[in-house]
Amino acid sequence: MSAEATNPATPAPATPSPELSASPPRSTSIERGDPHEQGVPPSHRRKSRPRIDLRRLGRAALLGTTSRDRLPDAIGHMAEAHRAHHPDANMEPLRRAYVLAESSHRGQMRKSGEPYITHPLAVTLILAELGAETTTLTASLLHDTVEDTEVTLDQVREEFGDEVCYLVDGVTKLEKVDYGAAAEPETFRKMLVATGNDVRVMSIKLADRLHNMRTLGVMRPEKQARIAKVTRDVLIPLAERLGVQALKTELEDLVFAILHPEEYEHTRELIVDNASRASDPLAEIAEEVRTVLREAGIPAEVLIRPRHFVSVHRVSRKRGPMRGADFGRLLVLVNEDADCYGVLGELHTCLTPVVSEFKDFIAVPKFNLYQSLHTAVASGDGEIAEVLIRTHQMHKVAEAGVIALGNPYAPPSEEQSDEQSEGRPGAGGRPVDGERVDPTRPGWLSRLLDWQEGAPDPDTFWSTLREDLAQDREITVFRADGGSLGLPEGASCVDAAYAQYGEDAHACIGARVNGRLATLSTVLKDGDTVQLLMGQDPASEPSREWLEHAHTPAARIAIQRWLAAHPSPVATEDPAAREAPDTPETPAAALRASAETPAARPTDAPAARPAAANAVVDQPGASVRLAGCCTPVPPDEVTGFAVRGGVVTVHRVECAGVARMKNSGRAEVEVRWGDTTECRVTLVAESFGRPHLLADLTEAIALEGVAIVSATVEPPSQQRVRHTYTLQLPDAAHLPGLMRAMRNVPGVYDVSRAQHAAAATE
Repeated sequence: MSAEATNPATPAPATPSPELSASPPRSTSIERGDPHEQGVPPSHRRKSRPRIDLRRLGRAALLGTTSRDRLPDAIGHMAEAHRAHHPDANMEPLRRAYVLAESSHRGQMRKSGEPYITHPLAVTLILAELGAETTTLTASLLHDTVEDTEVTLDQVREEFGDEVCYLVDGVTKLEKVDYGAAAEPETFRKMLVATGNDVRVMSIKLADRLHNMRTLGVMRPEKQARIAKVTRDVLIPLAERLGVQALKTELEDLVFAILHPEEYEHTRELIVDNASRASDPLAEIAEEVRTVLREAGIPAEVLIRPRHFVSVHRVSRKRGPMRGADFGRLLVLVNEDADCYGVLGELHTCLTPVVSEFKDFIAVPKFNLYQSLHTAVASGDGEIAEVLIRTHQMHKVAEAGVIALGNPYAPPSEEQSDEQSEGRPGAGGRPVDGERVDPTRPGWLSRLLDWQEGAPDPDTFWSTLREDLAQDREITVFRADGGSLGLPEGASCVDAAYAQYGEDAHACIGARVNGRLATLSTVLKDGDTVQLLMGQDPASEPSREWLEHAHTPAARIAIQRWLAAHPSPVATEDPAAREAPDTPETPAAALRASAETPAARPTDAPAARPAAANAVVDQPGASVRLAGCCTPVPPDEVTGFAVRGGVVTVHRVECAGVARMKNSGRAEVEVRWGDTTECRVTLVAESFGRPHLLADLTEAIALEGVAIVSATVEPPSQQRVRHTYTLQLPDAAHLPGLMRAMRNVPGVYDVSRAQHAAAATE
């Protein structure tokens, strides 16, 4: 029974999304007329399928025939819808499932007053319209028997087999008597785990929730709001991720009507006003598109797909006042993938395309299996029509998502077996050895199943589940070994580390993104290549700072669990020092650490003014000073500038200070290197924080025979440490080998020449 019939005060729900409705000419409206026509004058109404009266079906369930030689009258509509998708389907399991469901639910009534059997009938009819296979429909008829009647799972298994039993068990709620307030989150946890093994569990749950939402008007307003919020936060995102857009869009509209009744009513008025217009610009553009494709010789079906209520509401908020073409989209259906691009070429050639609206989801499908070409064309009067181009099969999947794939666990047919024997993948990518592989289990579901095991309590699971499902966009990043990781949009290198290594990611010390070194806080983009750098020290541990950059539940839960098991000791030292106890944070500490090595010669002299006996200028009596901002050494290309006191400062030509000196009008002086080989240079080492890093670095410097004049180490930030060393080299030729030796120290990812700001006195 429709929500409108049970609650006349509630506006009728909207039809499924225009771009995601069932394959034409079928409709996914199971027991309703077209809600876009509610309140529309009869002259403007379009023909729709006759309304299915579930009250009549309820009476038929009690009084109709149940003989073995024919199907019961009550499941006639469902059987008709099922045969439309599966002409050769065996209806005997459906007959037996109906007989068991009707007899076990007999005497039970819904709150709306109908016999209870009308609910499993309606749920099964929804799934049949979407193309679900026989096993799913059988389980759908029985989905409430174990929960609400004396039927047991063993009985279901004995009568219908393990698969049907598994599906029924997957959607059976946990008892509040046993779980109390945790019953709802734990039921969803159980259901999600079951979905990980068989995605059809969630298909039944979504259809079940849709029918319950349609008949929610008999509930108290506060209960309506509670159920609508759970539907909005959990079920709608799950429907989106499984690609079941026909259910998702109607659920959105039903939730919209309950939680935002005033905005819903305003949107309904917009739709009614548009339907009463004398002309329809979309129809005119559709006819123009038909003409273009007919002349091009491309067989295609051009349909107008009205937007559902939430879609109209979003467009009106985004674009302001609605124009006629904003209330729907054009859908072009063709037979072959290549025809999609042929249609696109003709439309962009013969009509005026809006190039910014073009998207190719055929070459790059969405994570929920959706494929289509999106574009937009402009009419002569300025109306812009969005156009969706897809094959009939793509349209079926766009409408029904995973349901359209049938049974992903069925053994391959003979044709598929032949394809596999020839080295070609069969349907769903099933392997030759018959291993049970679910092509409908995408990365997001695997990630969800991983982190739910670590959720310490139902409240954490429930809140984290809602947060996870709110991240409705996904990116793909590639590992250095050629594999890939699916992550939600906005994920960082921290998330990639835990997605790839689990709790072993505690030892991660950094990453390379597209070949360049990056911090763990770096936000990843779709298509990035990520190489995670793992530390070898067993004492490695995650930082509390990582929580600020963890976007996925798996990363956050793993970090929080480690931090809870390893509370920070109460101490008076600086927190940064506790994170990197062997990393000095002040120049004085750095000098003390440097003094432990034989070659370290700390002095109190400033590092920015080293001696420069090896630089020569052609100005008699002028003294030469190497600039501290870039510390040039032979054989660097250098230039000089005269400053106060007859001093010539020498800079590397690429130094930023050179441009400033030229802009200030300083005269440039020619400089060359003399015969003296000893020189002083400042190097900056970038590293990840780890114990004993400073000692290892200074030892590497000492082994190269280089003296440390001064050293500073900045406080660690995001587990990155910046070291600055001023070094006295016996020969400039030692510089490349020195830098190479420093880079080879574990944890050091870059060593470069210093580039500081030029001194103000210059």
